[in-house]
Amino acid sequence: MKKEKPILEKKYLLPFVLVTSLFLLWGLANNMTDTLLAAFRNIMDMSDTQTSFIQMAFYGAYFCVALPAALFIKRHSFKSGVLLGLVLYALGALLFLPAAMASNYAFYLVAIYIMASGCSVLETTANPYVMSMGSPETATRRLNIAQSFNPIGSIVGIMMSKYFILEDLSLYSVSGTYSVLGIVLLLIMVVMIFSNMPQGRSAEGGDGLRAVFVRLSRNNTFVYGVVAQFFYVGAQICVWSFTIRIVMQELNVNESEASTYYLISIVGFCLSRFVYTWLMKYFNPVWLLVFSGVASLLCTCLVAGGAGGGYGLVVALVCVSVFMSMMFPTIYGTALESVLEGERPEDAKIGASTLIMSILGGALITPVQGIVSDNAGIYISYFVPCGCFAVVLAYALFCLRRKKIKIQK
Repeated sequence: MKKEKPILEKKYLLPFVLVTSLFLLWGLANNMTDTLLAAFRNIMDMSDTQTSFIQMAFYGAYFCVALPAALFIKRHSFKSGVLLGLVLYALGALLFLPAAMASNYAFYLVAIYIMASGCSVLETTANPYVMSMGSPETATRRLNIAQSFNPIGSIVGIMMSKYFILEDLSLYSVSGTYSVLGIVLLLIMVVMIFSNMPQGRSAEGGDGLRAVFVRLSRNNTFVYGVVAQFFYVGAQICVWSFTIRIVMQELNVNESEASTYYLISIVGFCLSRFVYTWLMKYFNPVWLLVFSGVASLLCTCLVAGGAGGGYGLVVALVCVSVFMSMMFPTIYGTALESVLEGERPEDAKIGASTLIMSILGGALITPVQGIVSDNAGIYISYFVPCGCFAVVLAYALFCLRRKKIKIQK
């Protein structure tokens, strides 16, 4: 009987813990940003379309910075990428204070863009690093474990927003919270500088970008994975960006009370990711991705259709988060595995940055939902993420058919 390969070897334990801690940090930023839509809508009296510019700034930065970040870590090291990401993240957070003094929405968008640039560098660095810490056969499971800690940061971010921003809606409550975060990030950076975290230098040389992209474009699993990731992130950000809005409308509560249900969604998202990771011991990740796609699509359709209103609709909305939790790391893992198992595994560094660039879906699809919401209503707007989940399901079925995967015994 063939011995099962370990998910993580002992020699990688310390680097794995250090890198996994970064997953919490960008999870915190992602979900604090989601709550800003409800905050700015109230503070500055904005429409859904206007507040969606926050997500355009945040996820647009991911698209613009991911490839330069990959080139930076290729030339320098993984540790250098981590430090650069922390500097940008902290700088963006600290810029919230002068933005409040100027009382200027555009200034806030610039701060958010810089902060998200730091998150993009961190994510571009951490994902492939975690996947490289062991056998390619267990890479997707290893990434799911690391990604399981990402929602913990999300939970902390939502609680910070709930008690420090949404309880006292003002520009200074927003900026004060982010400024404290910036100081904490600088302290974390100091710890990283003096830690024993390996440099993780990339090999020198290699083909130019054009040759790498030509090879990647011939890999259908990778190309379709990028497309699926674009639509998944779009769906996730759409669902979460307007959760507080729809709960306020359904249950007739204020922003702070509505954020409790958003927090429940993220807790469910976090716990279900651990469950999915455990299930991967018995089922191939792609089978679980099919299930996740079907369940998420059905629940989102229930929200778009009204689902009877009241708590029934809110439960359906929470269930979307529970079912979709494994999509990002599994799409990322299956797409990048196809590169790592190919003739040029070193292409995975650029492949990883391309997958991070696909987070642009959060910047482009969220405003579409905002426009639909302003013109046709918040419920109808949830047909936008429905279409996105359909694309993810199509990708899962493609992988299933291509690899002829059987349930693992």
